[in-house]
Amino acid sequence: MKAIRVNENGGPEVLSCEDIEQPSPGAGEVLVKVAAAGINYIDTYQRSGLYQIPLPSTLGLEAAGTVAETGAGVSQFKVGDRVAYTNVAGAYAEYAAVPANMLINLPDGVSFNEGAAAMLQGCTAHYLCRSTYPVNVGDRCLIHAAAGGVGLILIQMVKMLGATVIGTVSTEEKAELARQAGADDVILYTEQDFQSEVDRITDGAGVNVAYDSVGKATFEKSIDCLAKFGYMVLYGNASGPVTEFNPATLGPKGSLFLTRPTLFDYVATREDLEWRSGEVLQWITEGKIKLRLEHFFPLAQAQQAHEALEGRKTTGKVILTP
Repeated sequence: MKAIRVNENGGPEVLSCEDIEQPSPGAGEVLVKVAAAGINYIDTYQRSGLYQIPLPSTLGLEAAGTVAETGAGVSQFKVGDRVAYTNVAGAYAEYAAVPANMLINLPDGVSFNEGAAAMLQGCTAHYLCRSTYPVNVGDRCLIHAAAGGVGLILIQMVKMLGATVIGTVSTEEKAELARQAGADDVILYTEQDFQSEVDRITDGAGVNVAYDSVGKATFEKSIDCLAKFGYMVLYGNASGPVTEFNPATLGPKGSLFLTRPTLFDYVATREDLEWRSGEVLQWITEGKIKLRLEHFFPLAQAQQAHEALEGRKTTGKVILTP
């Protein structure tokens, strides 16, 4: 079968489309014929070496497809079932062996592309606003990369929960997408100082939570946007990792909270996985959450897909189609 392999760390050029042996499902596993694989920033971190993974490896942490075969002891899935998953490596491939307890059934009316788009980014948005900082009615929330895959979903969820959204984006085109998703105010950080704008928009009150996937370029100013007892939720490193920070500064700035969450911990149990994915997929089927599916690449063009994502040429979800 075809798979996208990383044999050494580096830029998008290290991605290689290779023929490898098709996996067989072991006990408790399901062989999934991948119809759509989601591309996420964490894939670029693993490719570059920022996040260490064993090499050589097949990239990709989420996909949707059809059950092709079941291993010993699997009774909850059968051949032909439509399924999706996240947090299992190897999605950039034609087939993937996935532990059955990591799979969920796709509801009728949810496409493979939507399933692949919903699992990692949808569940990430879910844990951010439902668990890491449970958003309440009347909260003020700052969302960076507001037109990205997580950003557009997170805006919609935060608005559902009754809060106000201030988003940051790089272009007017992306600003319009954030507004369409429900953002109350959108800041073009390429033209405006987002800290000054947040101060103006909130009349100096600040925001209750800052959801920051950008990292190094926005970290310090995001903290300075927070109200007393505010939460700095750093969940990505798109501009590079934050390597130096003195936590003692959080006290004088208002007894602030800083956390660095990951999806892995928030779907570690079957109960949490079913709750998060269930709510996300239900909101999609009910039309409460709309996914932006615009960028599709054949499996062999994974390199171009990574270049587009890292070059900030994409909005919403990027999908690989084996």
